[in-house]
Amino acid sequence: MEVLSLTAHSAAETEEYGRTIGSLLKPGSFVALQGDLGGGKTCFTRGVVAAVAPESAHLVASPTYAIMNCYGGNVPVYHFDFYRLTGDDDVIELGFEEYFYGAGVSVVEWSERLTELLPEDHLTISFEYTGEDQRLITVSGSGNESTTIMLRLGEKLNNVKKALT
Repeated sequence: MEVLSLTAHSAAETEEYGRTIGSLLKPGSFVALQGDLGGGKTCFTRGVVAAVAPESAHLVASPTYAIMNCYGGNVPVYHFDFYRLTGDDDVIELGFEEYFYGAGVSVVEWSERLTELLPEDHLTISFEYTGEDQRLITVSGSGNESTTIMLRLGEKLNNVKKALT
């Protein structure tokens, strides 16, 4: 499994990484976000929405109390926050697993709460504090589609590095 490590030095940079990854997602993509409170998950999601459903990017907010926000566009983005859920049974009871394989992109904060319901094909993106305004963002893929996204992301990042040098 390929793993990419990115460093974000600001909220704007975290959002830009989200936009870059979002530009590679397709209907049915599943993005599993992991990390501590305040780690940058919602900021990253704002970038994903800016790429996938730009007309809704200004609406992105943490869905902690709503549990799910839907951002409309040609391809909708289903933004979940499972912080207050205890596991798969809660997700099933609320009917959220039906969104995971639909016509939209699913972005799930606190995806660690999923076990059996975590789609086989998914991106996992972890956020770790490495300084006051710095985050280490680790991206890995599981499954054919996510592996393809990882390869395309690696190519995009290499092209950016070459342009900067």
